[in-house]
Amino acid sequence: RLLLNHPVAELIAVTSRQFAGKTLAEVFPRFAGRTKAGQLRFSDSKPEKISSAAEFIFLALPHGVSSGVAKVFLDKGLRVIDLSADFRLRDPAIYKEFYGDDHLAPELLKEAVYGLAERYRTQIADARLVACPGCYPTSILLPLLPLVREKVVLTNSIVINSLSGVSGAGRKVEADYLFAECNESARPYGIPKHRHLSEIEQALTAEAGEEVKVQFVPHLVPMNRGIISTMVMDVAADVDESEIEAVYKESYKKDPFVRLLGNSALPDTKNVAGTNFIDMSWRMDPRTDRLILTSAIDNLVKGTSGQAIQCLNLMCGYPETAGLW
Repeated sequence: RLLLNHPVAELIAVTSRQFAGKTLAEVFPRFAGRTKAGQLRFSDSKPEKISSAAEFIFLALPHGVSSGVAKVFLDKGLRVIDLSADFRLRDPAIYKEFYGDDHLAPELLKEAVYGLAERYRTQIADARLVACPGCYPTSILLPLLPLVREKVVLTNSIVINSLSGVSGAGRKVEADYLFAECNESARPYGIPKHRHLSEIEQALTAEAGEEVKVQFVPHLVPMNRGIISTMVMDVAADVDESEIEAVYKESYKKDPFVRLLGNSALPDTKNVAGTNFIDMSWRMDPRTDRLILTSAIDNLVKGTSGQAIQCLNLMCGYPETAGLW
């Protein structure tokens, strides 16, 4: 949807073994009546055929598969934006610990740029391999990174609870994600070591300059899309709400997709659904002297596809907002 509406980028191929030969409109009827969607057919993913026409490749493949495919396209001179977890972690040992398998292209891990545009904008622009962040980490790192960098919070006190819609699990048929299993029910999962924890701690450690460990508890809730994250932590001595606000305003003054709600409102997933925005708020609790951060994103846009296109825009020198308003 986003690429078809992009003012500059041209979608020249979509691949699928399951839907090979069918048009976009046949598989996704919402695109019926649109010329591009009617003409563009799913094809196999032979690199030779795609690389002769494309300049950029988006990989939306399972973890463990993407790394092998990315190397093939990179060797052919294309630039790759990977939506899996295969290039998010720097250490292949940590990748194996959290994902269970040896990495297929460990030599590329140090080259890959983490695709959090608001933090790594300059590096993304020059990259040939971008690893898009996970949806949970996006909702967590954007509120936390400026505070960790400025040392206004105590990193050993951070507790994170996140709630995600069912589409966060991907488009697959499994019993846990059937309507009857998810509807009218909410449940935690991935405790105490969800895969995204490795990615969150890696980014926070790099920002803090020392090892950071956090408590992270994700939950599945019965909605189609969206993530709400709530983070609670202690602050450094004499830090107050005005200092938190000053850090955020300075950090995100040039970021078009970060909306700072401050202490005037709280995030709501309905306000970010279908958009590339993150809404963030903060409160100091005078009873406990603890800071409460909250954020909301659309896990399918800012958490995945929109963020990937934001990276494409940076890599091509387009306006960062192109195709994302």
